Amino acid sequence: MRLFAAVLPPDDVVHALAVEVGRLKKLPGADGLRWTGRPGWHLTLAFYGEVDDTLVPDLTERLARAASRTEPFELALCGGGQFGHGRALWAGADGDLRTMRLLAGRSEAAARKAGVAMDEHRRYKAHLTVARSRDAVDVRPYLDVLRAFRSRTWTVDELVLVRSNLPASGVPGEQPRYEAVARRALGAAG
Repeated sequence: MRLFAAVLPPDDVVHALAVEVGRLKKLPGADGLRWTGRPGWHLTLAFYGEVDDTLVPDLTERLARAASRTEPFELALCGGGQFGHGRALWAGADGDLRTMRLLAGRSEAAARKAGVAMDEHRRYKAHLTVARSRDAVDVRPYLDVLRAFRSRTWTVDELVLVRSNLPASGVPGEQPRYEAVARRALGAAG
């Protein structure tokens, strides 16, 4: 199954971002972007790709240990950025990014120890993807709008192992479906 570890923003934060994305979709050229779906909005900690079913129990147990060793922390969505010359447009994060990076590193290490083949390590950048494009796009107008965006601050108190079900229908614009496979509380409660 296709898996990743993530932080899921609370509903009211997702709603605030949806309002902002609604503004972005009204900008010229927005119909040329593939906008991600609100139900799938998340901050990826570690992407695992296809994971053999036999490895999932050990991965889940190791993620539980990683979560229990990481105290809850404060986070807010704010601003935005891009990857790949506009191929990905994202909302950024602010708050205790040091702990967020620590949790991301522990999530990656948990997978390696469970036997999950991981790509080469990249420096972690907390972000929530809101749109993609196959081609390079000038996203400066979108970044200008996102610059003023800031959600409320919330306490991140769980790590979620998420399964990504890729579209199979071939219908243009169909979004992946995401489902939580496991939720693990952060800190001593985990």
